[in-house]
Amino acid sequence: MRWTPPFLAWQLRGAVPPRLLRGGERKNMSRLDLKFTFQCNNRCVFCVQGDKREHVEDKTGDELRAELQAYASSCDAVVFTGGEVTLREDLVEMIRHARDLGYRSIQVQTNGRRMSYAPFVDELIEAGVTEFAPALHGANAATHDRLVRAKGAFKQTVKGIVQARKRGARVVLNSVILQQNYRQLPDMARLFVKLGVPQAQFAFVHAVGSAGTHFRHVVPRYSAVMPMLRKALLIGEQAGMRMMTEAVPYCLLRGLERFCAEAIMPATAIVDGDMRIENYEQYRFDQGKLRGPTCSTCTWKARCEGPWREYPEHFGWEEFEPRTDTAALTASA
Repeated sequence: MRWTPPFLAWQLRGAVPPRLLRGGERKNMSRLDLKFTFQCNNRCVFCVQGDKREHVEDKTGDELRAELQAYASSCDAVVFTGGEVTLREDLVEMIRHARDLGYRSIQVQTNGRRMSYAPFVDELIEAGVTEFAPALHGANAATHDRLVRAKGAFKQTVKGIVQARKRGARVVLNSVILQQNYRQLPDMARLFVKLGVPQAQFAFVHAVGSAGTHFRHVVPRYSAVMPMLRKALLIGEQAGMRMMTEAVPYCLLRGLERFCAEAIMPATAIVDGDMRIENYEQYRFDQGKLRGPTCSTCTWKARCEGPWREYPEHFGWEEFEPRTDTAALTASA
């Protein structure tokens, strides 16, 4: 039986959400997030895809080409993601196809391990990749390799980042905030600065898939994370990097609102293995995240998405205090 989060059951393949955006207005789609494969050479303890690699078949090349064609008129960017996209032999072919269809931005979201092979990086760039989005989840090999359950992964990913940067490619780093690494966030930011990447994002773990299965062992408390996250964001910013957060509500980002990724995320369609989300912003507001009783009086409630719903379902709402300020909100509008 295929694994499907219960709150996504209504979005099985072919289903269309009842409305396209909060308030009912339509927003032009600009990015396609295409799940390219569920196979992976890592076994992350927090993987949101869970055991899909065992139950959900990857799309064929013809199916992927059809998806790229279907969204080419409404999206000018595509993200190839998974699973680990670099394991598919037709990745380069699909990148060229996306480029020929007119996608101006082509991102490869990857664990970065195959990027350690210089000829492979050259091939991807030649085919049309405009941005690499590798993932690092620790400040050192011991932490990262333990979390992804692959010995040597940290060394390969770091080497891959260096290979891409040497070629002038844009690299955007992704890191998931977990119990096992949140104390290292400042050191991770220092590592990112050393690697010379222009942008990095710290995303609070989404407790579905493997992360849901191992919730007690991987999901930290926001109250513990925030001091370390604040330090990390400022370290990167002071070094000239663009630093972002994901799934961190505004009530926890007092004075750090500029780092909220949700504020700048483009309108996105997600094509998954056995489902699709035609508007990811709507999904986050209506299905993926929650706003609780303490949010009703918050002056940022119209803009704040709240935490992933699984967090308050386990921990409650005590850590989320409504905001009363309006000056910062007005300034950031």
